[in-house]
Amino acid sequence: MLKLTERLGPIVVGQASDTLTLPYERRVRGRFKATSDAGRELGVFLERGPVLRDGEGLGTEEGDVIAVRAAGEPVVTAHVPAGLPLARLCYHLGNRHVTLAIGGDEHHGWVRFAPDHVLEDLASRLGARLEHHEAPFDPEPGAYGAVEHHGHDHAH
Repeated sequence: MLKLTERLGPIVVGQASDTLTLPYERRVRGRFKATSDAGRELGVFLERGPVLRDGEGLGTEEGDVIAVRAAGEPVVTAHVPAGLPLARLCYHLGNRHVTLAIGGDEHHGWVRFAPDHVLEDLASRLGARLEHHEAPFDPEPGAYGAVEHHGHDHAH
């Protein structure tokens, strides 16, 4: 079993000897066993903290590099115009402490989240066009970098 013990940050295509494709729920963990896309047994032994990002490299004790890939998984993408509609959608979804991926261009924006009928209803009421599909889920890392999930310990 290859032991992955070092985060290398974003790597260029071709730098890795193999890939490891994982859904979001596995990429939030620091220690687990997995099988690479080429069938090699891997043990991931990383410090707790940042989520493994699509395109990030992991180093083995032997000096090999394995590239992390975000797996396609069921998601909902809410499409809205850029500007205030996107800001309003992000505000209301983020106010519910859900993990979100955000993207778009100068004319159109989108917010991606795990399927949830309550969030879908909220997004629809805010004017979003919903798309249910499979796509990589690589959400925003949060305002504090390594902090992905936090306890609900602030006052209201």
